Amino acid sequence: MTKPRIALFIGILCISIFPVIVRMNLTSGLISAFYRMAIATAIILPFALYTKKLKLESIKMLLPIMVCGILFASDIAVWNISIQNSTATQATLLTNLSPIWVGVFSLIFLNFRPRRSFWLGTVIALIGMTVFVGVDTILNLQLDFAFFLGILSGVLYALYILVSKTVLEKLEVITFITYSMIFSTLFLFIINVVFGEQFFGFSNVAWVSLLIQGIVCQLIAWLLISYSTQNMRATRVSLSLLSQAIFATILAAIFLNEKISVIQMVGSVIILAGIATTFYEKNSIENL
Repeated sequence: MTKPRIALFIGILCISIFPVIVRMNLTSGLISAFYRMAIATAIILPFALYTKKLKLESIKMLLPIMVCGILFASDIAVWNISIQNSTATQATLLTNLSPIWVGVFSLIFLNFRPRRSFWLGTVIALIGMTVFVGVDTILNLQLDFAFFLGILSGVLYALYILVSKTVLEKLEVITFITYSMIFSTLFLFIINVVFGEQFFGFSNVAWVSLLIQGIVCQLIAWLLISYSTQNMRATRVSLSLLSQAIFATILAAIFLNEKISVIQMVGSVIILAGIATTFYEKNSIENL
């Protein structure tokens, strides 16, 4: 297994902790999203300044980086609002349609034709996701405001993966992540002010959870995922991110005593089979 793939695997494990912490309801979803970004930014910014990683060849690069930061922050905000207005299962399912959008947008905007293995893997993985969440959940989806927010979340996620892939071809990971998270933090601060969220008054346990989200779920996770995005096809990265639903379920079983059903286990195997399909190459010399 190559370094980018190992980094992607560990990164997915790190972001899988986030839904488990959110389920504890120690803070609101929007506040947790803000502190997740703010804490990570507060840690990486001094490091980037000290190592002189904030230098840009052109000030024009700030625009695409800002777009990435806003796309990422918007995805988190929209996903959380979707959960608040429907269910976590529905919101997660709709958000995880992002691999389809990555493939479609790659074809339309980047003139990149995803391989057959990607589309086959996507179909298999989505079948697995359907089994994982249950057919009843699919049949009971309501075409309401929350439904379209869930769809929007998947679109924003896909756009972030694609735009960040383009930007990372020109920047180092540390440089990109630092600037991107600064813009995300500022954007989420404004969102929380608009929604009237309280920034203080949490329990000690809540603050510990926020630290974990900032350090593990954001800083470590997205440094690793960005490195993978820089060195792998965006279509593969987006589809691989579906596995976070599996890891989140396992972590919830360990830390929240939630039971894993046989259906979920079957769905997990199908999802992993779909992801594995995208890594199949007829020619072993082909690039990642």
